Amino acid sequence: MSAEARITRHRPGTPRPRFGPRVLVGFSGRTDIAWLRVLRPGFRHCFAVIECEGLWLLYDPAAHQTRLQPLGAVAMGTVLQWLQADEVTVVCRRTVDAPPRLAPIRPYTCVEAVKRLLGIQAQWVITPWQLFRQLTAPERINTKNMKKT
Repeated sequence: MSAEARITRHRPGTPRPRFGPRVLVGFSGRTDIAWLRVLRPGFRHCFAVIECEGLWLLYDPAAHQTRLQPLGAVAMGTVLQWLQADEVTVVCRRTVDAPPRLAPIRPYTCVEAVKRLLGIQAQWVITPWQLFRQLTAPERINTKNMKKT
């Protein structure tokens, strides 16, 4: 099946899938941009590693460009080991369909890019630390949805 054939648009009146692919959201304290050092240590940048049909893809929205890098067909445990070896804090989530309305207009940042990937429209989440807190809040975690489908 071609990539074009796998891309489908939502049709009005049809049910939306609730959960999408697994995503590992990474939080790092490394930065080459001086003013980002005012952010909480360990939470100065965020990125995502997305599982797509058994393959993993790195989605890294940096200040100067967005990088997409295929990581291949490896186990999630291997990806986690790579990230933890780089001293990255990781949260595992699934994407969800965002409400069909305009997302809050915000500057393009790593946080905004990851929020849109995940389907989150929390307008006051603007730093990586706030995104981490949003993703790890007990009322927002549903571990049964982390299992591979």
